[in-house]
Amino acid sequence: MTSLREAIDGYVAWQRSHGATFVSGAYLLNSFCRSFDQDTECDAVTEAQVRVFLAGTGPLTRSRSTRYGALAGFYRYAISRRYASRSPLPDNEPPRPRSPPSYIYSRDEVKRIFGVVDECRRDARKLDADTFRTLILLLYGTGLRRGEACRLTVEDVDLAEAVLTIRDTKFYKSRLVPVGPRLADVLRTYASRRAERPMKAGITSTFLANRDGSPVNGSSVHRAFSELLRAADIHARNDGRGAPCVHSLRHSFAVHRLTSWYRLGADVQRLLPVLATFLGHRDLNGTQVYLSMTPELLHEASLRFEHYVHGETDE
Repeated sequence: MTSLREAIDGYVAWQRSHGATFVSGAYLLNSFCRSFDQDTECDAVTEAQVRVFLAGTGPLTRSRSTRYGALAGFYRYAISRRYASRSPLPDNEPPRPRSPPSYIYSRDEVKRIFGVVDECRRDARKLDADTFRTLILLLYGTGLRRGEACRLTVEDVDLAEAVLTIRDTKFYKSRLVPVGPRLADVLRTYASRRAERPMKAGITSTFLANRDGSPVNGSSVHRAFSELLRAADIHARNDGRGAPCVHSLRHSFAVHRLTSWYRLGADVQRLLPVLATFLGHRDLNGTQVYLSMTPELLHEASLRFEHYVHGETDE
């Protein structure tokens, strides 16, 4: 039999050879492997040892489900290659806890956010108001993930055609994202100011940059956005939804876009696959997570249904 260490190394290499970055999965599997001797074979791992790794004595969490998924994928690989003859994973694993629906910003809250950006970032040494405002507009105006927006290079932003090239996304593929005229104008204005900051990597430098030309990183964005929410007096509600955060802008983009389509009388069912592609999802299942019902969206959907019923009655 192959040792657990060798099998895990082989699995990580196999995942990456197929285009996956597999960072978190490799971290979890390596953490699991460190619980055993170097020469421990795959079949020597017991269910009791797996249970300790999965949960310890803590409550059921989403991280437990993530650990279970990492081990399940590894053992499918190991068994298919006869590195192991069986899986030690428990077969009565409880279902993964459901995440609360994401916070959806109201249009008034969006206005308040933009209304306090300048004041909040007035004394910022690196992430200035101009860059931060442009980032938030990108996230809310296009539904990009925070990492996708921060990784955009100068070369990726086609200002002439008003198209963004999003590379190396969550699902290891690239996509083109068109932007509207107003957002395109914002990006052109920012680009002229960005050109005055250092660009050590030329056109492959990040489009969004701190005052010193360095890339904008996730931790500074999250800290700045938390400060922004406090200044805009936006807090978590007692309605079962998650707390407001940067990623909530992506959810809000999807819900507000769907609401606008209803108001315009558009064929929403035909446009949903377009929205899924725009957001970089592989199918509609991924997009459905973002379309949590809000009072505004429910109202528009109810109006559409009412018009449909009346239309049927008139005939």
